[in-house]
Amino acid sequence: MRAGVFLGYWPWISFEEQVSLAVLADELGLDSAWVAEAWGQDAVSVMAVLASRTERIAIGSGLMQIPARPPAATAMAAATLDVISGGRFRLGLGVSGPQVSEGWYGVPFRRPVTRTREYVEIVRMALAREAPLEYAGREYTLPLPDGLGKPLKLLAKPVQERIPVYIGAVGPKAVEQVGEIADGWFPFLVDPDQADILLDPLRRGLERSGRTLADIDVCAAVPVGLSDDIDEARHAVRPILTFYLGAMGAREKNFYVELAERAGHGEAANEVQDKFLARDNVGAAMALTDELIDAMALACTPAQLDDRLARFAAIGVSTFAAFPCGPDRAAIVRALAAATVGAGV
Repeated sequence: MRAGVFLGYWPWISFEEQVSLAVLADELGLDSAWVAEAWGQDAVSVMAVLASRTERIAIGSGLMQIPARPPAATAMAAATLDVISGGRFRLGLGVSGPQVSEGWYGVPFRRPVTRTREYVEIVRMALAREAPLEYAGREYTLPLPDGLGKPLKLLAKPVQERIPVYIGAVGPKAVEQVGEIADGWFPFLVDPDQADILLDPLRRGLERSGRTLADIDVCAAVPVGLSDDIDEARHAVRPILTFYLGAMGAREKNFYVELAERAGHGEAANEVQDKFLARDNVGAAMALTDELIDAMALACTPAQLDDRLARFAAIGVSTFAAFPCGPDRAAIVRALAAATVGAGV
């Protein structure tokens, strides 16, 4: 299993620390560094800087939001980042949720599975540069009919013959589609003890495409807290878990709360969401039970790290993207490298 570092977005990890952690991960021989976006820092700008400051490590978006950009704009960004990085770019895409899509971007959150499929098809067509871009789908039409637009061909040529496309998804239908169309899957909050909740729909999609789990990069983004005191390790991941359960979605539609419910942690997850929405952030964080934390993060002592990582490898995770949490994120990156680089995990 390869190991990478998930650098999130501001304010969780500052720009300066995103750069320093990516450089450290590059020096230590980790596989990849991933950058996300929500409704603040964008991913593309930060990835361009990371690509220019590193030499070997893959630079990935985990994720670029589909409602944020037309697919052709994403293809342009992907080609540009691939050139800047010298062929090290990995394109991760996610449809986000209704709160962000409709509240921030003004894009209706309708037919997300269809929208994702068409978006990926257009991005790949544009990056392939085999012909001027034309597309007629349910969600996208290029060029627009009855106008002055004409089919255009991407001017920039990526370094890679095929930039790998990852899709972030946790809903069953969306995960199934990942298995059908994606080069990689970028799930967040994977529980090795109940892996089939997410892996069963992935396998169904892979089967339909004539592939197996070995044919796709399962890149799991996992919050990591590391301390000699297990309670301190769990406390380190509380803020980010609270945010995802409380803020990353509306009360009526939060994919992470739904995932917790499917795993049998619905009561605690709903209490976290209720208290967060009532602006009781401390109460929301403390509503996280040990069981829910352990199901959605890796919080352990340094002595337990090898065993915990092996559990992810055993379920088919091929890339472990650690979201370092707590006061010493660099120490977590070093521990991860010591446990995985050349260790055969």
